[in-house]
Amino acid sequence: MKKQLALLSAAAIIVLGGCGSESTEQSDPNTNQTQTEQSGAEQSVTDQNQAEQNITDEMDMNHSSSGEVPNGLKEADNPTYPVGSEVILKSDHMEGMNGAEATIVGAYETTAYEVSYTPVTGGEPVKNHKWVVHEEIKDMTNQTLKDGTEVTLEADHMPGMKGAPAVIDSSEMTTVYMVDYTPTTGGEPVKNHKWVTEEELSAK
Repeated sequence: MKKQLALLSAAAIIVLGGCGSESTEQSDPNTNQTQTEQSGAEQSVTDQNQAEQNITDEMDMNHSSSGEVPNGLKEADNPTYPVGSEVILKSDHMEGMNGAEATIVGAYETTAYEVSYTPVTGGEPVKNHKWVVHEEIKDMTNQTLKDGTEVTLEADHMPGMKGAPAVIDSSEMTTVYMVDYTPTTGGEPVKNHKWVTEEELSAK
């Protein structure tokens, strides 16, 4: 009888031990599943952030415009570089601009402003942007704006510029040019870039 009891006790211990082992094995897949789900969620966020960054990069790289000019902007009567002239750019507003071959597509007499502004789309403030013309200032008058004047931009050369609050850094009365050019760094040609001044051009 004692021998039978001993055998039953041993069997019970084996069964309980087996249950304990099974319980441990069941908890591990759940833990692994949770970790997998977290990794998947993190990867999804990373992919989304990368996609948004790619869109931003594409917007930043595309500096072409429709070629429309603001109301009131007057064509230059006798510009140094008439429409159709082949020139070399000496400005570095954008990557691949300095030294690029360009074609004049518009020449206008106005006041050009260097401005600092905060994009309406968010992000870091833009310092010393060249150029915004007088006719691209909201509620502009006939008077040239003084340095330090706070204004609202109507220009839309860059994402987040139109409607942005800005400060006039400097100004000059000059001929501004709209140009087509091919960046020296490669990539697609830029159409109707606004603006470059006469001092930022040289004959080809």
